[in-house]
Formats: sequence, structure tokens, C-alpha cells
Amino acid sequence: MRSPGTDTIQGVRSNRLLKFINTFIGLVAFAAVLAGWWFGWRPLPQTSGTLGAPVQAAVTIQRDERGLPLIEAASLDDLLFAQGYVAAQDRLWHMESLRRAAMGTLAEVVGPAALETDRETRSLRMARIAERQLATLSAADYAALAAFARGVNHYIRQQRGNYPVEFRLLGFDPRPWRIEDTLSIGLLMFRTLSNTARMELQKALLLQKGDKEKIDYLFATRGGEDIQPGSNAWALAPSRTASGKALLANDPHLQHGIPGIWYPVRLRGGGLDVAGVTIPGIPGVVIGRNARIAWGITNLAFDVQDYYLEQLDPATGRYLYRGQVQQAELDRELIPVKGQEPVEFKQWVTVHGPVSATVGNRPAALQWTAAANEPFAFAILSLNRARNWEEFRAALASFPAAPSNVVYADVEGNIGLQTMGRLPIRRKHAGDVPVEGSTGEFDWEGYIPFAEMPSVYNPPSGRVLTANQNPFPLNYPYTVSGNFTAPYRARQIADRIGAEPKWSPAATLQLQADVYSGLSHHLAQHVVKAWQRRQATNPNLAPAVEILKDWNGQMMPELAAPLIITYTYQHLRRMVAEKAARQPGVEYDIQIGSAHIEALLDRQTPGWFPDWDAVLLRALQEGVEEGQRAQGSDLKKWRYGIYNQLVIRHPVLDRLPGIGRYFSIGPYEANGSSTTIKQTSARLLPSMRFVVDFADPAGGLYHLPAGVSGHPLSGHYKDQWRAFQSAEGFALFASPAATLTLQPTP
Repeated sequence: MRSPGTDTIQGVRSNRLLKFINTFIGLVAFAAVLAGWWFGWRPLPQTSGTLGAPVQAAVTIQRDERGLPLIEAASLDDLLFAQGYVAAQDRLWHMESLRRAAMGTLAEVVGPAALETDRETRSLRMARIAERQLATLSAADYAALAAFARGVNHYIRQQRGNYPVEFRLLGFDPRPWRIEDTLSIGLLMFRTLSNTARMELQKALLLQKGDKEKIDYLFATRGGEDIQPGSNAWALAPSRTASGKALLANDPHLQHGIPGIWYPVRLRGGGLDVAGVTIPGIPGVVIGRNARIAWGITNLAFDVQDYYLEQLDPATGRYLYRGQVQQAELDRELIPVKGQEPVEFKQWVTVHGPVSATVGNRPAALQWTAAANEPFAFAILSLNRARNWEEFRAALASFPAAPSNVVYADVEGNIGLQTMGRLPIRRKHAGDVPVEGSTGEFDWEGYIPFAEMPSVYNPPSGRVLTANQNPFPLNYPYTVSGNFTAPYRARQIADRIGAEPKWSPAATLQLQADVYSGLSHHLAQHVVKAWQRRQATNPNLAPAVEILKDWNGQMMPELAAPLIITYTYQHLRRMVAEKAARQPGVEYDIQIGSAHIEALLDRQTPGWFPDWDAVLLRALQEGVEEGQRAQGSDLKKWRYGIYNQLVIRHPVLDRLPGIGRYFSIGPYEANGSSTTIKQTSARLLPSMRFVVDFADPAGGLYHLPAGVSGHPLSGHYKDQWRAFQSAEGFALFASPAATLTLQPTP
């Protein structure tokens, strides 16, 4: 029998233990709150009040309810200084990661995991290209970029010891911003949009054993009914809009991340009155509008890289060129790697460029238009000032960026589309495989004159549109090569525009979110017809055919049909590629490939397979089996969204144990595919949406996948995600919610 005293003692002990546990939990919670305040809340930017700065006159920075800044200054120098300052306030870590990715210095802060990425970047000599661009800048361009850099550096000095949390986690402080950093970020985008050389290597590999005629067909640059002039941007004449004014829409598709690649801003002063989006680290507005004109940009995908096979001695760097022995330049540098000794990087550089690949047993040098030894012009500010079609084209003529389609609209109701960039002239080869470099016979012969590039102004149709397809006419006088896309997105945009007599900005945003796939729908119909023609009775495939029979082509996450046809297409593509290459397990995944495969099916092209229906049903069989391994035997329970699942990750914070997922977006089941207007995949997403109607007093609509700020504890870190999902637009600048003034310091 227990005594009452024993129960009392045990009760006291239990109370003490409970108090200890509660106290411990409270201390842990307090420490967590304190850490969150110190590392996350404290670095948030000051957005109201007054700060001293090295400006000539007072500068005001108003922010609207989503954090979008409106900067007003009396001079261009002060305006760009303030833009650099504000960009650093919101995206300093983002800017740091971009310049390190561009310069090949990621391993210095993240360790050996980034070493191969740094090697690849350095093989393109991007730091050297940026240095050369700097040396050729005009005085005006230099002054503009220097003003922006001073603004970034003012913020870096001001925040010393209080940098964003990513710097704390990785254990380093940012170095001062340089003009070369801005130039290198431009080169990073150039590289992202023009990396076509891998196609040459891929095709050369297939040709080793393959059927040349079939492989040439699969790599052809035209995919059937290309809608001229060509990419996801379009402009509508007043006759096609509800407002009676011109309308322009743009939604570039890029690799997703958080924060996203675009940073919205509005600039007034120093001869500028412009709004839109830019890339953090680059002054001015890249895509946007001013009081007179609006413009949107899509990737042209023209081939601006070629591999040249060199007769080079790798020991000495001596090589043969045009009958003479030349000495290659030796690139030699050390790559800093966190936690270990620097790693040496070296490569030879010939007249064609860096020797960065081997084809067979031959060293291959890469020539790239970004590395052209020509004066560099920072043409963004000229574009921002343009007031009409002529000034718009003049700005693009001097724009040495990645080849692009640029859509135009203006306040007078004019619309147009202009191709721009340095496009190499190839006289004796197509640029589709590596060519002999020692003879000089296949060297580029300069660049296609700007005046001869595709250009459309006020077409009778009342619309221009582009979706990365081939915009060059069949009788174009120059060789056309590139990684153009299949025409499905362009067709759907054109069909939707034609089906509605008048378009509003809100309806245009919804059109940008369209997820109908012409390829997938057409392939599904082919599968059903093949089944019916053969009177097939395979019980494992019958449910798949029934699901496909009634499907409308919408790539929705809750449906099984999109998943069935996605798996079927992947196996069909593999079978076609293996037939052409005469070997198993080959890689074939170029953008225009789907159009070529569709054409083979439509024509039941002889010489490929004796029975196309049998091939289709075999692809369906293999696709269903793959799907059953992933999602079970009951096809009616399949969900395309489980396959097309998207996670937008923060590259640093996502790795934090327990809490990392709160700083990312997803996972969520996504709609769309690579052939829908809204392109969606595990890597790709509309990077922003932008619509301008010249009757709109708010200036236009936009939204981002995440938000304006890169600070994880900011209210604007991912506050636009829901609007992005529902295709709801925000004004380019709403009413001000906070105002910061930069006052001149003595």
C-alpha cells in the first residue's frame, strides 16, 4: 500500500518536470523567433522614411501594395543609381547568384558540387567576353552602368553585417558590384537562350551509324505549317481589341526558380518614363512600355554556335589553319572551391574559339556570336526611350543580345514584329554538325544585315504573333539553322485570337494560360484510329483507348488521358529515333521533333516502318506499362498532375532540414505541357505574364510566379503565386503603400 506522502512527492516531481519541459519549449521557441528576426527579418529593406545617399538631388522610391518600386529622379545618373540600390534591397542574393553563375565562381561558395558547372561556364570564356565588352563601351553606356553599380555598392556598404540570410548560411560577404557583373549577367541570358551547339554533337553522334536521310529529316528546321512571322508574344491592332487601342502580350518561358528571373520596376526621370521588368543586376527595363510604345521579347532560337574540328596538337597548342601553322592561346586559371584546394582549369583557344569538346578523336573549338570581337552597345536604354517604330528598330539594330523576336505596339495603334541579333552567314554548311576548321572553308562570312532580317509592320491580319517557331520565309537568301519549336503554340494562339472578335487584357491573360495541346490531341486520335482499324482487343489497352476516345486535348492534372498520351509519345519518339540512328537507346529531344513525328504519322511515311498502326499500338502498350508501374493498374485513377508535378525551389533555403519546404513553392500538380501555350514541365514555366492595352490608365497588367522580393520573410516573397495560377493580373504600379526618399549627403 502506497502512502499519501509518496503521491505528493511524485506529483511535485511531475510538476517540476512539466515546468522544465514548458520552459525548455519556450526557450527554444524564443530562440527560433530571435533567429528568425536576426537572420530573416532584420535584413528586410527600409522602404519608408529618409536615407542619405550620394545623389545629386532627392530621389523618391514609392512601392505599391505588392512591393513594385516606382523610382523618380531628376537625372539619369540618380535614377540608375537608385535602381541599383533598390534592386539590391530586394534581390542582392539573387544578383550574387546570377553573377557567380555567369563568371564560373559558384564552387567558391557552395563547394565541389558546383565545380562541373563552373568548368562549363569557364569553357565559354564569359568573364573574358565581359571584360572585352567593358573595354568597348561608349562613354554614355559606361556612365549608365557605373551609376547602377554605385547604387548596388551603396546598399552593400550600408548593410555590412546585415546581409540576406543566404550569405550567412554560406558564410561569405558580397564583394563590390562591378560593371563587368552586369555585362556577365547579360551573357548568362545570352547563353541560356542560344545554347544550340549540343544539337550539333547530338546529330553527329546519331550519324555515326544512322540513316542520313532520316536523321536530316528529324533535325530539319521547319516543322510544317509555321505561322509567320513567328514566338509566346503577340500584338493586336485596334480592330481586334475591345478598347479600340493596340494590345501587346508577352509571357517568356524560362527555367523556374525562386525568386524568379524577372524584377518589375517603373522608372521616371533623366529622359526615361518606362515600366516593365528587368533582370536583377541590369539597369533599365528589358520588357515593358513607355508612354508611346510597348514591346515584348521571345527567343528566336537561331543557331549562333558552331563546332569546328581542329588539327591541333594538345601538347603544344599548335594547329593548322588555312595552310599555316598557328599557335593557340592557352587559357589557364584556378577555380576556387570551398573546403578544398583550387582546381586548375585550362583549355586551348583557336581562331574559332575555345576547344571545349571532342568529336570522334578530333578536338572541336566552339565559335559563338557572343564572343565576337566587336564594339558592345548597351542598347536597353535606347529601347526604353524609343517613341515609334523607326526608333524602336534603330535601338534593336545595335542590340548585341541573344537573337530574339521583338513584338511591338504603340499608342497610335501600330503593331509590328522585328527579328534582331547577330546571325552568322554560313555559305558552305548548315550549322547542323561540326565542320572542318583547318581549311577555313566553312568560316562564317559576317552577319546577316539587320535590314534583311524578318520584319512585319501593320499586317492586314491585324495581328503579329510568335511562339519560337521558324520565322524565316522559304526563299530566304541566307542559310537558316536553329532549334526552332514546333508550331503547336502558335497555331493555338492564332486559332484563339481568330475565334474572338475583340480582346481585353483580362481575356488575354487567360489565353496565356491555355493548356490545349494540339500534338497530344492529334496523337490520341491517331491511337484511337489505329486501334479501330486493326480491330484490336487487347484487354490491357482497351481502357486506355476508351479514355483517349473522348478526350478534348486539355492537359489537366486530374485527368488520365494526358498521362497516357505523354508516355505513348515518349516511346514513339524513342522508336522513331532508334529507327533513324540504327541503334538502341539514342537521345532525340529537340523542340521541333514533335512536328516531324506528327508529319510521319499523318503521311504514314513509307521507309520508316512497314505498319504505322502496329508501331502506334506498341508505343501505347509500352506507355501503359510504364504508367502502371508508376500509378497502378487502374488507368481511370491515373493523374497527369502526379507526373507533371512542379516544385519551385529556393537553391539555398530549400536544403534547410525541417523548414526548407516553406521557402519553396509546391509540390503541386501542374497543368500544361511543352506544347501548350502555357508551357509547363519539371524545369519550365512562364517566367512572368505581361499585357499592355494602350487604353488602360493603369499602364498594363503583369504577374510573376512568386513575388517581387527575394527575402524569404518579406510579404512579397511569393505573394503573387495564387494570381499566377489563376492568371489574374496586377497593375504595373498601383497606389503607393510606402515611400522612401534618398537625400543628397554632403
